[in-house]
Amino acid sequence: YLLYFIKEALYFVILQSDSRNGKRGGKERKMSSKDCSVNNIYQLEGRVPLLKAIPFGLQHILAMFVANLTPITIIAAAGGLSQAEIAVLLQNAMFIAGIATLIQLYPVWKVGSGLPIVMGVSFTFVTVLCTVASNYGYPSVVGAVLVGGLFEGTLGLLAKYWRKLIAPVVAASVVIAIGMSLFSVGARSFGGGYAEDFGSAQNLLLGTITLVVCLGWNCFAKGYLKQLSVLVGLLVGYVVAILMGKVDLSVIFAGGFVSLPKLMPYKPEFHAGAILSVCIIFLVSAAETIGDTTAMVATGLNREIESKEISGSLACDGYASSLSSLVGCPPVTSFSQNVGLLAMTKVVNKFTIMTGAGCMILAGLLPPVGNFFASLPESVLGGCTIMMFGTIMTSGMQMLAKAGFNQRNVTIAALSLAVGVGFTAASEIDLWHIFPEIVQSVFSANVVAVAVVVSIILNLVLAKNMDVDKMSE
Repeated sequence: YLLYFIKEALYFVILQSDSRNGKRGGKERKMSSKDCSVNNIYQLEGRVPLLKAIPFGLQHILAMFVANLTPITIIAAAGGLSQAEIAVLLQNAMFIAGIATLIQLYPVWKVGSGLPIVMGVSFTFVTVLCTVASNYGYPSVVGAVLVGGLFEGTLGLLAKYWRKLIAPVVAASVVIAIGMSLFSVGARSFGGGYAEDFGSAQNLLLGTITLVVCLGWNCFAKGYLKQLSVLVGLLVGYVVAILMGKVDLSVIFAGGFVSLPKLMPYKPEFHAGAILSVCIIFLVSAAETIGDTTAMVATGLNREIESKEISGSLACDGYASSLSSLVGCPPVTSFSQNVGLLAMTKVVNKFTIMTGAGCMILAGLLPPVGNFFASLPESVLGGCTIMMFGTIMTSGMQMLAKAGFNQRNVTIAALSLAVGVGFTAASEIDLWHIFPEIVQSVFSANVVAVAVVVSIILNLVLAKNMDVDKMSE
């Protein structure tokens, strides 16, 4: 994949150079928009000039970079790892996220969806992996993720046998639940994340400036430049953060200039309890991936998702997570933040997203690049992403409208969301205290998991002709 990226990059540099001279390979050649055009950013396939593709790919990476690193820090700390060990894992995670994104874009056999899905370390696994790390040690996390990834990957390859369980109304309910679950994430980032000065005037001002810049650019920019509103907001917010003293530039060059990923930094250990609990969370992650992929296809490509795309997306989720465990990292999954960005900008070109994956790989190999991305303040990220999360929820609403607002669909969506949101609210978490610890860890604070289970059960048990029966009465 690294060689493929270099080849494509060189190809586009040469192509642009040749287009200026009107020649290629010594022969006259007339360039067409089909060959290489910035308008192709709205097409899944097609060539985009390299220098114009990079900003769009970079926008995707900046939108998810901090969120990609935070779960590792939390899980590794629960496992008692040192700061030096955590730093190695952060570098490995950036590298593996880039590789996993490339596999999603350009499948290997049946692994990968062929869709612009950006991969990264998910918060979904934080609670259960922290428990495993504290009870069994960090090597048990590696072993559980290795087995759990193989489990989800194989489940993905067999998706055609259970695909019908995810009816359109179920997928719509899951996407809406994903959007709702991210609202608090956006608000937390807007206020400064988990820093000691959360909610301070500086953080709120920084988030507001970033949000206003994003909105202003989206309103006044012309043509394809309009779709770079998030990148512009991030850059302006970053500069303002530097002026406010919120960024420590000295950390950018800490850790040397080149760092190769270390294979098997921890020998995997296998414990049945840890593996079982992690496999259950992989099922939840699979539901989120189905929701993310379905939402991306519906909003970005304006069509229904195909079974092979769901199968490939889940297979990549699982097997890439097993690969991630081999470099000591937690699972990698589809990133909902980037689905929101795709829904907002409609930039779905695979080559464009591939340039972002290349940036992630470079960040994993070159510590200064990774440190620069990681130094982005949470408030800046929150200012850009809070609207994107709302876009995910509205995408789910559009999917629900397409499925139809009949009595059956409304019942399924209403009850699954009411139970999912209501039963997982922080103030009502004691509702789960009578259940075993493993059930609590899966459902008590996970609106998506509850919504998935309730919507699937209702879709199976409710009569298909509910509306017909009511009309006959």
